[in-house]
Amino acid sequence: IKSSESLQTTKPVSQHLVRRGADSLDDNWGETTTAVTGTSELSISQEEVVGLGKEIQDRTQGFRRYLPLAVGSCVGLLVLATPLVFLLLPAVMWSDRLQTCGAACEGLFLSISFKLLILLVAVWALFLRPGRACLPRVCVYRAFLTTLTLLLTMSYWLFYGVRILDAEDEDYHGIVQFAVSLVDSQLFVHYLAVVLLELRHLQPCYSVCVIRSTDGETRHYNIGQLSIQKAALSILEYYYRDFPLHNPSLLSASKHRAAKHLAGLKVYNVDGYNGNQSRAMVTAAAKRKDSAHNELYYEEADYERRVRKRRARLVVAVEEAFTHVRRMKKEDERATPSDIMDVREAALAIFPSMARALQKYLRTTRRQHCHSMESIQKHLAFCLVNNMSPKAFLEAYLAPGPTLQYGPERWMADQWTLVSEASVTSGIKDGTEFLLRCLDFNLAVTVKGIPYIRLTEEYIDPKSHKFLLLLQSETSV
Repeated sequence: IKSSESLQTTKPVSQHLVRRGADSLDDNWGETTTAVTGTSELSISQEEVVGLGKEIQDRTQGFRRYLPLAVGSCVGLLVLATPLVFLLLPAVMWSDRLQTCGAACEGLFLSISFKLLILLVAVWALFLRPGRACLPRVCVYRAFLTTLTLLLTMSYWLFYGVRILDAEDEDYHGIVQFAVSLVDSQLFVHYLAVVLLELRHLQPCYSVCVIRSTDGETRHYNIGQLSIQKAALSILEYYYRDFPLHNPSLLSASKHRAAKHLAGLKVYNVDGYNGNQSRAMVTAAAKRKDSAHNELYYEEADYERRVRKRRARLVVAVEEAFTHVRRMKKEDERATPSDIMDVREAALAIFPSMARALQKYLRTTRRQHCHSMESIQKHLAFCLVNNMSPKAFLEAYLAPGPTLQYGPERWMADQWTLVSEASVTSGIKDGTEFLLRCLDFNLAVTVKGIPYIRLTEEYIDPKSHKFLLLLQSETSV
């Protein structure tokens, strides 16, 4: 995710040249102006410039991706090594003057060993995970926790250097207690990190509405206390899971119809006023406007009819192919092992029988670019291995699935830009709006606060449900 920024550059121009150029310009300046350029020995093509910029951008993105992991590893190593250094320095520098470590001191050794092991696993689980995304700004809580950890460690180092190293303290039991107190403090800092990074945002506080700009696809999600960039990251994860794949081909028909409708409403009279011609053109445009909804109705009805027809042919072809596979499977049970076909060969054998119907259906629904022949054959082999039904095989093609169902070339994971008037590190609140811009479309996000719910109780006396049924001998009951 990249934060959008604007950059303006100005170049000084001589007023004399501007005044002289303004006097000499005519209406055909674009056709009569001649530009004189020079050549350089150190020339470079536009393709090489684009490739150089892309290479630099890739290096920068890789550096930004692994920088938090490197910083976390260094801080974690410092945190784990400091208590051990506190215990080893006195034993190395003035070991002959140290007091004997008793049973209580040896028990502290056992305590600090297990605490460091727990801290090592906790730091690995929370901070040394691979990053899910490259955010435009530094996470405020992570920066705060890293700074707090460094301040805590440096404070202990200063106290250790002044009161223990300079004085060469002989009380080894007190030194061990000092190291244990450092490990306890580090464990409490890690607990604070768990609260701020993992637990704080779990309680839903806001409801976000996500709208795709091209087709109006809308989803609603509940999220907790997050910054704008963290909320954008969560929304993108939801988008890849819940939103159907964006298909620009489905929008071309509506754009063509709108352009055709607008073209029918244009009326021009260049050579002069001609009343009869103008009235005739206005009347034709009005009739075309009135019939636009009929054209839309019959166009959609014809499209649905063709889709149902192609779908029926596809379903029949797939069912026949799977029936043939089942019949071949029964015959293979009686055949010799050398004559048995593997799953890949079986998928390649039955694929031509359904390929034409599947291709026509995907072209009709304008999703032929979403499925390659290799991916279809791989999915067919997967269905045959797991003994799936024809309906299970067709489910991936009859309806558009989520974005992650398709190949990585459809994800566009490195083309998102976060556009926000507020700082992306600030927390979201009621009324916050921001935009997630991609190559072909945008995701407009609106944040609404979940209202405070007041729930009351109404008590119903169990005795109020009792009633008496009186029966008479004359009735038929």
